[in-house]
Amino acid sequence: MLWQAMMAVRDLSRLHDIAAILIKYGFGDILSRMGLSNALERAGKVLNHANAKEFAHLSPPVRVRRALEEMGPTFVKLGQVLATRVDLFEPEWIAEFSKLQDGAPPLPYAEVRTQLTEDLGAPPEEIFAHFDPNPLAAASIAQVYRARLTDGNEVIVKVRRPGIRPIIESDLRWLVRLSELAEAENPELRSFCPQEVIRQFAQSLRRELNFSLECRNAEHIADNFANYADEDTPKATQLNDTPPLPPIIIPRVYWQWTGERVCVQEFIDGIPGRMLQAVTDAGLDRKLLARRGAHAVLKMIVEDGFFHADPHQGNVFYLPDNRIAFIDFGMVGRLTEERREQMIRLLLGMVQHDSSGVLDVLLDWTGEGVKDEPGLQLDIQTFVDQYHGLSLKQLSLGNMLSDMVAILRQHQLLLPADLALLVKSFISLEGMGRELDPDFDVASEAMPMLEKSLRARYTPAALLKRGSRSITEALTLIAGLPHDFSSLLRAARRGRLEIHIDVTHLKHVGNQLDGAANRLTIGLVVAALIIGSSIVMTVKGGPTLLGLPVFGLLGYLGTGIVGLWLLLSIWKSNRNDRE
Repeated sequence: MLWQAMMAVRDLSRLHDIAAILIKYGFGDILSRMGLSNALERAGKVLNHANAKEFAHLSPPVRVRRALEEMGPTFVKLGQVLATRVDLFEPEWIAEFSKLQDGAPPLPYAEVRTQLTEDLGAPPEEIFAHFDPNPLAAASIAQVYRARLTDGNEVIVKVRRPGIRPIIESDLRWLVRLSELAEAENPELRSFCPQEVIRQFAQSLRRELNFSLECRNAEHIADNFANYADEDTPKATQLNDTPPLPPIIIPRVYWQWTGERVCVQEFIDGIPGRMLQAVTDAGLDRKLLARRGAHAVLKMIVEDGFFHADPHQGNVFYLPDNRIAFIDFGMVGRLTEERREQMIRLLLGMVQHDSSGVLDVLLDWTGEGVKDEPGLQLDIQTFVDQYHGLSLKQLSLGNMLSDMVAILRQHQLLLPADLALLVKSFISLEGMGRELDPDFDVASEAMPMLEKSLRARYTPAALLKRGSRSITEALTLIAGLPHDFSSLLRAARRGRLEIHIDVTHLKHVGNQLDGAANRLTIGLVVAALIIGSSIVMTVKGGPTLLGLPVFGLLGYLGTGIVGLWLLLSIWKSNRNDRE
């Protein structure tokens, strides 16, 4: 595997840069254990270990975060994704990953203008009534500009950085290879599922590079909020019988100028979520904003099953009349109807102290056999009991979810990626709510919606719909049985009936037997080489070296090399079996 990786010459320089940063922050031992350090040096890339202790005084989470920042945009994005994996990392790691800011120095406008002209079909000065060449914001993947359409509407123009895709693809190739090496060479890292994490990350990042996908996500959520009005809407916005303003704003997309590398959206003129003092100065109701934001996010999760997966302060704006705008839909979460029901049952079980209900949902989520199910059941019972007798106002849903995920980590159980995003969204939601309103209680806000959604699943209409679907599926299965049975008999008559049984332990034994047979074959070849070389040594004539036949010496040399490789292979196989 290592030599296959080394064949990717076009990425070798990038791997050297990554390795140098890892060594700088004290992670050179990881490179050595993977065999990358020696391989890079054999490829002519010299690694400097002199400053390896420069940052040794920092904690491992801080060193990893700083290394990710220095390695560039792909790794910053990786850290942001890892910040959602509360089921894999301890809170101190999540806190450091959450500090990763997706910022970068802006590119000169001249470099961006050429690509922007290609994507718009004409220079931006011809498309827009006004285009400001100074970027509003610059991130690792995109730069954002402000412009005005000919009809007077203010918009933002988000442009993908020229040349960013080849860099990211190179980094992703190495991340895939490094995850394979990490899982193969470090058994202690296998519980973190590095290959699966990198696979999901690569899929997410490639989607984020396509701005048209982000805009489709925005429109999907906008459609879900098209006729939305919460209980505070009439009190907060209705004046003199005029139609109430929508409480939740999703920027409009201008599709005629939107594509893979550029998107044009409505400009949101509001107070950024980080400027809480400005919210107070503007006379907005912070308690109402907290409640309204919570209801909006809960609606996305519980009712729609399609939610903004990164609702942090940078993606939220507060508008007059206590309205809220969400932006940046590059990262979204999706929940099936079954997942939503499980999530509702889990949250209700946590709040209502139903440990068996919580355990059932967690076992469904992890999808794995639990090594110590009685121990897990006891931990869940203890977890639920510690909140017994507390009122909803005394409960912190974020802390409860964090404690629950800590139990999963302790038992080496992982959440599916969509659920990890869900848990992170709930934790972020409570944190934002309490920054706006210290008395904010997400459990009290969530309970009515959770109970309503659960009851809605058992109304006569809902039961009839599910029953009808089940009957249709059953009838379809029954209707197909004659054809399936006929195919089975036909295959049996022709002698082509095959039964595949996949037994993990038998497969392991088969692999061991296969390896043993290979080593036996190599051993016979080595023995034949020794005998043949010995015969050649007794034959007079032919070229000699130090008075000995050259061909005999070459045979002994080849025998020694193959024999040494065989010994190393046997030793490595025995070590892996012990692990």
